[in-house]
Amino acid sequence: MFSGTYTALVTPFRNDQFDDAAFEALIEAQIAAGIDGIVPVGTTGESPTLDHEEHLRVIRRAVEIAKGRCKVMGGTGSNSTTEAVALTIEAEKVGADAALLVAPYYNKPSQEGLFRHFSAIAAASKLPLMLYSIPGRCGIEIAVETVQRLAAACPTIVAIKEAGGAVDRVGALRQVLPDSFDILSGDDSLTLPFVSAGARGVVSVASNIVPKEVGDMTRAALAGNLRDATALHERFFPLYKDLFIEPNPVPIKYALSLQGRMTPEVRLPLCEMGDASKARLTATLRKLNLIS
Repeated sequence: MFSGTYTALVTPFRNDQFDDAAFEALIEAQIAAGIDGIVPVGTTGESPTLDHEEHLRVIRRAVEIAKGRCKVMGGTGSNSTTEAVALTIEAEKVGADAALLVAPYYNKPSQEGLFRHFSAIAAASKLPLMLYSIPGRCGIEIAVETVQRLAAACPTIVAIKEAGGAVDRVGALRQVLPDSFDILSGDDSLTLPFVSAGARGVVSVASNIVPKEVGDMTRAALAGNLRDATALHERFFPLYKDLFIEPNPVPIKYALSLQGRMTPEVRLPLCEMGDASKARLTATLRKLNLIS
């Protein structure tokens, strides 16, 4: 169900308000580049600082702009099960094709708590659901055994975005999950090794600015064309790394601003990049001919 490249969209701001025009232009560029899907209001979309109304507005606009030309997977996860259920129900109502559910953060539930949390969301909506394990941000991972339980108990939980940084996790998941259950990389720099271990694509930050190139790399990897996939991986690896020299999405928004596509604005507690980071990222973008 989920393979290829899904862009974790930034949420553009102008004077601290949602910049609808920039968002529409961003999505149109994604579709023109042949992206498989878009993910509004995930981590890259600054979900923690969007209020409930803004959150749903961004998902609704993504659906309206995409017009069925690519999949729209709304970020609806929360560390409150009640809130995650409500957001997922609303995402379904506004026409999202699927929902991305990050592991609950800060409150650090047990694996049993995680199982009940995701099961409750699955019971409340008919949307296909992608789990999102990112222990570096959440303080916990969704254990392989818990993913296996959820896949068996909840027919609509059909995929996981794996952002723990370990190729071994992909192999371990692949061993216990049905072939129909999709694993996507949550890190651009690990897409190629993850695909070699059984993943089927990536939820990408870099594809905000290089959607065709990330898509081409992923398609080549999935087709077994290791030569072309490796060439693209090596070419853009410096960009993949530099987009995380400061907290995401600060660098990717700055990169897009250098192309004149939006402001670099983020909301507190995030703030603008430091001068050294700006210089490093700018140099990488110039080297890749992404800015003049």
